[in-house]
Parts: sequence; structure tokens; C-alpha cells
Amino acid sequence: MITPGQLTDAPKVLLHDHLDGGLRPETIVELAREIGHELPRSDAVELGQWFVESADSGSLERYLETFEHTVAVMQNAEAITRVASESVQDLAADGVVYAEIRYAPEQHLTGGLSLEQVVGAVHEGFEHGMAHAERPIVARQLLTAMRHQARSMEIAELAVAYRDAGVVGFDIAGAEAGYPPTRHLDAFEYLQRENAHFTIHAGEAFGLPSIWQAIQWCGADRLGHGVRIIDDITYDESAALTDLEGKVELGRLAAYVRDRRIPLEMCPSSNLQTGAADSIAQHPIGLLAKLKFRVTVNTDNRLMSGTSMSRELALLAEAFDYGLADFRWFAINAMKSAFIPFDERLAIIDNVIKPWYAEALS
Repeated sequence: MITPGQLTDAPKVLLHDHLDGGLRPETIVELAREIGHELPRSDAVELGQWFVESADSGSLERYLETFEHTVAVMQNAEAITRVASESVQDLAADGVVYAEIRYAPEQHLTGGLSLEQVVGAVHEGFEHGMAHAERPIVARQLLTAMRHQARSMEIAELAVAYRDAGVVGFDIAGAEAGYPPTRHLDAFEYLQRENAHFTIHAGEAFGLPSIWQAIQWCGADRLGHGVRIIDDITYDESAALTDLEGKVELGRLAAYVRDRRIPLEMCPSSNLQTGAADSIAQHPIGLLAKLKFRVTVNTDNRLMSGTSMSRELALLAEAFDYGLADFRWFAINAMKSAFIPFDERLAIIDNVIKPWYAEALS
């Protein structure tokens, strides 16, 4: 039986977390007051509940409205730096030892900042957060381009320009339907020529074509979500996960993803809110982990899902009877898949993750 204290203390690795989806409600209230932005709730506790309820509503319009409020209060350097620092400190308090936090610089320009100033403000916040965190943590940036806009090349060039200053990769996000990753093929080809890393939001809402394009056309290093890869797996749904012998058949794409060890940035609670899964117990992560895909566990939007890495692991423990050995596997999977240099990844695995689990499992 895993205790809450063990869940918090266990070293965790987070690859898929949105900066504008993880603000503290009290910070939103304070920043909104400073700029005169009207919020749906003025009390921080009630506002936090509003974010979760809106994300749970089943209405895409209401879900997207939540980000209007978080992005609105992140339009000057001081606010962005504060949000970035608090995000890192909150993750460290939850036992996250390495985090890649993504955001779209193009969404933070209405206050007069340049793209470079936005990246600089986040960098300053991350450095402050790491220095003041109650536990050691390494935090790095992923720069996101919005797939319905036309600035992906500009953001890709920004990611390359700042890759020695805390930016480790690139991403595209936004509605998948109607905005395939191939619309941004020039940006991905540029990143490949520059030996840069990138992940692509794919296979959450649109399914296998999105995953196929992300990998085979665009060359993604990782898949953001990738939950719909389950559509290319034929299996006996009545069979227990402990009894899959001869009851599972992988399609060509699923087999390729597993064979190539392409990491899946899975976000269980968020997937429930967007309808990609009906319950944690029915989430494809159970089958995919059993089949030894390169599965990682992530938070996506901590504010909107009312979640944390510890909570995500607790939900999986309850649904699939996972224990510390499983969480060790998830953490090492994620650290192997991080975009920092190999020696830095290995140092965190060998000096932080493995020693803690060796002691906890002894």
C-alpha cells in the first residue's frame, strides 16, 4: 500500500505541463485585480472550483474560456516571471525532480512584449523557482506554436535561438481537426536540420491520422497525448490486463510506435475531461503500459484538472493496482525521453530516481 507521503516524496518526471494551465487561483485573482481584468469568481477558492467545473462541463467553448483568463493575466514580464517561478516551486513541492513546461509565446504579446522578452521572463521565473524550491528540481522550457496560426517557423527559430538558455524543444498545440501537423512541415524540417528536439500534440482528439502525420511526415520525437494509438490495437476487451497472451494484435502504426520507443505523453485526468477516455480504469494507459509502450504520466493543465503528479499516480494506483515499482518505471521512461543531453538525463536517473526507489523498495 502506497502512502500519501510516499507518493509526494517519490521522484517524478513531468514532460507535458502547460504554463498557462497551472496557475495558482490566488495568483490569478491578484494579477487580474492589478490589470482590471474581470473574472467569473473573485474568491480564489471559488475560482479554482470554477476552473475545474468549466473544464469538466463537456463544452469545448467553456473549456477554452478558462484559458482566456489565465492568458489575460500573463501579459507583462513581471506576471509571467511570477507564474513561472510559482509553477516550478509547486511542482518541486509535489516531488517533481525534472519538468518540461510548455507555453505559446505568441499568446503573451498584447502587453507590448516581444517573443524574446516572453522567453526571457519565463527563464527568469524558472531560475527563481529552482533557487527557491523546497526540493531540488530542474525545469526547462518547451516553446509551443498554435497549429491554427501561421507563426510556427518563427517559434521554431526562437526555440533554436534559445536552446542554450533553458529552451529544450518545440511543440504545436491547439485543435487537431482541420489543422494537421503537416501544415507546419517547414518548421519541423527546419528543426531537424538544426538537430533540435520537438514533440507534437497528436492522437488526442483526431485519432490515428494525426499520429501518423506527426511521426512519419513531421518526425516527432514524442507524441503529446497519443492516446488514440489504442485504435490501432485489436484486443479482447473482456480479458484482464494480466491475461493478454494471444489476445492482442498491434497494427502497423502501433507496432512502429512501440518498436521505435516513441514516448507517449499521457495525461489521464485531462483525457477524461476532453472525452478521450471514459474513466481512469478504462484509460488506454493500462493496456499500453502492459504492452510496454514508452508510456509517461503527465498533468497537462493542473489548474483545469485540479490535479498534480501525485494525484495522477494515485488515480492510476487505484485503477490498475500500481505500486512503487510501476512508478519507478514511469519515471525512468520519462527521464529517458527528456530533451536535455544524455549525460544530464543519466545523472538524474542514477543519482536521484534509482537511489530513492531502491531504498523505498528494500
